[in-house]
Amino acid sequence: MDKMRVDLSPARSATSVAAARESARAFLEGLADPIAAETADTVVLVVSELVTNALHHGGGTRTLDQAAPPDSIEVAVHDRSRQAPRMRTPELNGGTGGFGLPVVNHLARTNSVTRRPSGGKTVSALLAR
Repeated sequence: MDKMRVDLSPARSATSVAAARESARAFLEGLADPIAAETADTVVLVVSELVTNALHHGGGTRTLDQAAPPDSIEVAVHDRSRQAPRMRTPELNGGTGGFGLPVVNHLARTNSVTRRPSGGKTVSALLAR
């Protein structure tokens, strides 16, 4: 199984999100068993949403893990906050967000939140390959 870990902690907000998208693309392009372009776009979007949420609501992103078992793509974002993400009504006029978690819920087969013994949490998504 292909795996990759990216440390995003030293980067700033916009840089972390861009680095996460770039690393996701590089990981997917390097898979021994390639995936369709549309699937890759979906994975990159989910990575972008999870990293953005971690930066805005989770005390900053620490790491992004990616794995490619034979039938799926797994992404996991680790952040500093122990507070689980919550659904909220998307803000249509003020631009304050609320779209990330619904997008992830729609695109992923499953997603989960796991508290880490060392502090913080991991938000994971499993996507079809």
